[in-house]
Amino acid sequence: MAHKKGAGSSKNGRDSKSKSLGIKIYGGLTFPGCIIIRQRGFIFKAGENVGAGKDFTLFALKKGIVQFINLNRHVKMISIKVE
Repeated sequence: MAHKKGAGSSKNGRDSKSKSLGIKIYGGLTFPGCIIIRQRGFIFKAGENVGAGKDFTLFALKKGIVQFINLNRHVKMISIKVE
């Protein structure tokens, strides 16, 4: 009798859960605590009225309109304009 399984299908059944990264609010109204973007590393910087979590998530600190600002070719910033 064989000591190893032939196909090995039971050993190949693992996969990681998706991390759901990306922009969650593109523009418009947001409320305090709403997640604006989930990212790995600071691709987008936190601007006015925007907080940053330890996993680089940007979230709203105040109610207002989300604005995306290009500071230069490589640096982008997200801020919230308070109504």
